Amino acid sequence: MNGPVGMNGPVGTNPPFATIEDDRTPLKVVVVGAGGMGRAWLGAVEASPLVELAGIVDLDLDSARAAAAAVGKPALPVGAGAAELASDVGARAVINVTVPAAHHPVTTEALFAGLPVLGEKPVASTVSQGLSLAAASEVTGQLFMVSQSRRYNRNLFAAKALSRDIGPVGILSADFFKAPHFGGFRDAMDHPLLLDMAIHQFDMARFLLDADPVSAFCEEYNPAWSWYDGDAAAAAVFEMSGGQRFTFNGSWCSPGLETSWNASWRMGGEYGTVLWDGDNPPTLGGASSEEAVPADLTGVVDPSSDIHGSLREFVGALRSGELPMGHVRENIMSLAMVEAAIESASTGARVRLDQLLERSYRTALDEERHPEVLAVLESWAGAHRGVRSLV
Repeated sequence: MNGPVGMNGPVGTNPPFATIEDDRTPLKVVVVGAGGMGRAWLGAVEASPLVELAGIVDLDLDSARAAAAAVGKPALPVGAGAAELASDVGARAVINVTVPAAHHPVTTEALFAGLPVLGEKPVASTVSQGLSLAAASEVTGQLFMVSQSRRYNRNLFAAKALSRDIGPVGILSADFFKAPHFGGFRDAMDHPLLLDMAIHQFDMARFLLDADPVSAFCEEYNPAWSWYDGDAAAAAVFEMSGGQRFTFNGSWCSPGLETSWNASWRMGGEYGTVLWDGDNPPTLGGASSEEAVPADLTGVVDPSSDIHGSLREFVGALRSGELPMGHVRENIMSLAMVEAAIESASTGARVRLDQLLERSYRTALDEERHPEVLAVLESWAGAHRGVRSLV
């Protein structure tokens, strides 16, 4: 490592991406995507003193204008292209809140226009496209950070801190049971729970364990009463790089006594157990006592909350050069867990993550059309370098 470790990871004297000098003025940004999640991000941008909303991008200009009016800025510039509008209004960064299928083209365009990008999860539609974006970030020298917003929870940080009292964690489990009636595209998805939700818990597990997946075994199913076309329930077991096992058990069609949106967690070690209900401070139970002791949040990092935390860390990284938690190379493994779980459920077999990554790498080489990005991909000589932080 090149320096001390803070909330955001290693701090190097030569950051692997271009920084933006802190001139004590808000960072001008454009938000790409004026749908429901786009409007949530517009609210976060408007609430933050760190950034200034300079424009809204959407292929539907009427939607962009309506979103501008909704935040009380009907005269805000709008456009259909991120790079063009950013240039017109003097924006220094892009927040990409498009649908997953648009993550790759929109982010690539912005990076090559010299604009750092904060993108909604997932990093891209596929791991192979995620590897392409990691290479694009490298060749342009621009930061691409993925917003895994549920990492930004002080109680999650407290659970991780509390786990140090139970010895090395060997067992981690997450139960997730909700019954949302979304309507629309989620009801018609092939893998609604795994594709649209479980990536949050998979990413949180990587954070809690400081480990990456080695293998995955998963079964999907759809209870008889489910209102989803695809399988709305799943059970998965991941072997992690520290030898731990992470189990996920979830359903999106389980009304009554529902869990938190963050899931309900159990961490087991030699000397005790940490429980976290996903909403309140976690508790610790030692081997010598069944009494649960609530966490003391004194001294626990406050990462802000949800997308507000993502936004704060993104700006902080651009100002300091500190690697954020969601740096593209670090984040690809969270999407890889989703792809591995779906492949396992489809084949009935255990899936090794190194094999999935290498297949994705070969696909990225075959599909890449940008010569500079292709050159970087080829220089890696395998997927391993594509998912390692630049430290």
